[in-house]
Amino acid sequence: MSIRYEINPPRVIQDGVLSHKQVKGLLVKVEKRIATAAKYCNGIHLTDSVLGIPRISPITTGAMIRDTNSKLDITASLRVRDRNITALTQSVYDAILLGLDGLLILKGDEPPAGPKDSKLVPSEVVKHFTKQGFGKNLDFYLSVSAHPDFDKIQKKIDAEPTGFVTQVIQSPDQVHRLVDKLKPQGFKVIPCVMIPSVKNANSAKMLNLDFAQYQEIITDFIVEIHKSAKDILITSPNDFKASVKVLSQFKGLKRK
Repeated sequence: MSIRYEINPPRVIQDGVLSHKQVKGLLVKVEKRIATAAKYCNGIHLTDSVLGIPRISPITTGAMIRDTNSKLDITASLRVRDRNITALTQSVYDAILLGLDGLLILKGDEPPAGPKDSKLVPSEVVKHFTKQGFGKNLDFYLSVSAHPDFDKIQKKIDAEPTGFVTQVIQSPDQVHRLVDKLKPQGFKVIPCVMIPSVKNANSAKMLNLDFAQYQEIITDFIVEIHKSAKDILITSPNDFKASVKVLSQFKGLKRK
């Protein structure tokens, strides 16, 4: 049973290429945030270059966390859009050797520059690595819509990942439906919930997410979802303070 928190590793390019000193300073900030979040959760998920903007590798960032915390469940996203199978294999080996617990294999946002699509399909990549035996040392996850057409995601189901991480959830009913379908087949379901706040409003708009459905009942909303799935991923891309305020209410949830 887990409560996880999502972290974006720092960008390596902003107005220009950052110096080594600047990157180290940003990583220290991330480490401090993770240390704070870890007081209230037992898992950290690291994203992989959201919006296609280059960031520090989530696997490298995960290794830094592992060096200071042996108990956290550490997972990372791994984009296939701009990698070939050789590069992906290297990343999977790195994740295992550096002590990560799982990888979320996803297409990834289109990058602003460079090659746009490797043509690799996340479900086929997961199937490839599980057939190779990597699943013995690492959990593999695929993303799924909050309200999927199960017939259309059969290829993802056939890939036999460890489980599925949802897109942002707006209703506990969405989670109940996913759990009822996927849990009996042996899959984990990790629902993703975005913390409602003014600073997260633009991110919510991009995802067609309506905070109004749950912002006044966020505590009960999270409790019900966690109770159903026994797992949850909290995301708050632009408002760390708001996420800590909410997470602090669930210090005991991760142990139930």
